[in-house]
Amino acid sequence: MDTVVLSMENITKVYSNGFVANKNVNFSVNEGEIHALVGENGAGKSTLMKVLFGVEKPDEGHILLHGKEIHIDNPIVAIKSGIGMVHQHFMLVPSLTVAENMVLGMEPKKKGLFSMEQAVKITEEAATKFHFQVDATARIEDLSVGKKQKIEILKALVRGARILILDEPTAVLTPQETKELFVELKNLRDEGLTVIFISHKLNEVTELCDRITVMRAGRTIGVQEVRNVSESDISRKMIGRDVQLNIQKSRAKPGDIVLNVKNVTKYSRTSAKKALDGISLRVRRGEILGIAGVEGNGQTELSESITGMDKEFEGSIQIGGMDVKNHSIRQAREHGLAHISEDRITYGIVGDGSIEENIISDRYYKPDFQKGPLLDLRKIDKLADELIGRFDIKCDGRDQPIKMLSGGNMQKVVVAREFTSGSSLIVANQPTRGIDVGASEFIRNKLVELRDQGAGVLLISADLNEVMELSDSLIVMSDGKIAAYFEDAAAVSTDELGEYMLGIRTMTPDKIRRVADND
Repeated sequence: MDTVVLSMENITKVYSNGFVANKNVNFSVNEGEIHALVGENGAGKSTLMKVLFGVEKPDEGHILLHGKEIHIDNPIVAIKSGIGMVHQHFMLVPSLTVAENMVLGMEPKKKGLFSMEQAVKITEEAATKFHFQVDATARIEDLSVGKKQKIEILKALVRGARILILDEPTAVLTPQETKELFVELKNLRDEGLTVIFISHKLNEVTELCDRITVMRAGRTIGVQEVRNVSESDISRKMIGRDVQLNIQKSRAKPGDIVLNVKNVTKYSRTSAKKALDGISLRVRRGEILGIAGVEGNGQTELSESITGMDKEFEGSIQIGGMDVKNHSIRQAREHGLAHISEDRITYGIVGDGSIEENIISDRYYKPDFQKGPLLDLRKIDKLADELIGRFDIKCDGRDQPIKMLSGGNMQKVVVAREFTSGSSLIVANQPTRGIDVGASEFIRNKLVELRDQGAGVLLISADLNEVMELSDSLIVMSDGKIAAYFEDAAAVSTDELGEYMLGIRTMTPDKIRRVADND
């Protein structure tokens, strides 16, 4: 018989602006299970887990641990109660070693001084106990993303976690690293630990988890054994309608070159290492060129260089024949550039601005939106309302502050602005990261639609399923270089891509050179 280790009963959380994030939510997990928590952006998953980890306080409801009510006022209480959380963005100190990170806040002392020897011993004992392979003396900044993920999990376990909350743990992992993580999570489950697994990747949920709780609009709408449901069943419960999980697209019909990158080299801001090392590529109208790679291998620097956000590079980048280095970002946009940044909060939106202000931020100065010396507010209102409807942005109206929206709806505002700018080149960097299956489907289909209308798309994504399904041709980046190029993205498997991403396989320079063959 299954033993309920934790239950949340009738949890209600209403924010100060009146937004009801959780309404009478019931959620429980058994000892020794991997339990998936899924739902659209804004469904209330994050708020519920923040309540469980003590980051937010519920307005109503109770939390029971081993059948006894517990008041979790802050994360320290949660950790002392055996509840650990691994956030999507790692909370590690890059300049410190694994062992030093492992014991932060509980540093072992010898004669009143920090004992590195003891820290290493604690780390190695925990790694052995939980079957994790880690180098206690390695610096965090030298580790792969997959290794950092393991350190975060081990940190929680060292602090006594018996219930582990994992928020999008595979978002930046290769297929090989994901498989390795799943083996380790199943080992933890077999040793009696409980894992709460939050993910938008439904194939991973069905592969890994024992049970699943689906949330929609701040409520729980069902709990099921994973073996009894399919991916389409889950997505239907999340969204309330059928979702097309595979992108339908015709064969690409490439036209003129809209982006030409030649021999671009850029040095890292933090070291003498090259972040980009002789990168050459081109994007043509009517095609999607995908870039896959483990994060931190030059994708961010490439995106920033192409979009004019960072001009400290050697080599040449041209958009529609215009040299990016010698022109402003506004001029690049006027030459056909649209950009979805990987960091929508910092670069994609103005948080204190309204939805309408964010939508028109790239065009308010154009004659179409001016009435003499003033803005044509009626025309701007009409455009904002039209795009809110067309892009299915769930909000209280065009004047609502964008920061009050869920992540998926914020991204839809960014996409509404960028996809309606009439651009010939769209640089889409992690366009569906951290958003639900319904919003992801919408954005992916729009990218294909824009391709079919004659735009060129450079797609940078850590989601291999996304990059493989959407791309017509495909680049793999590793260590600041192009490690592989596939003229037909459909001809490569995820495992093969993962091997190139990890540097296990390499491609000859002649094959790679075809990506920059502008003849």
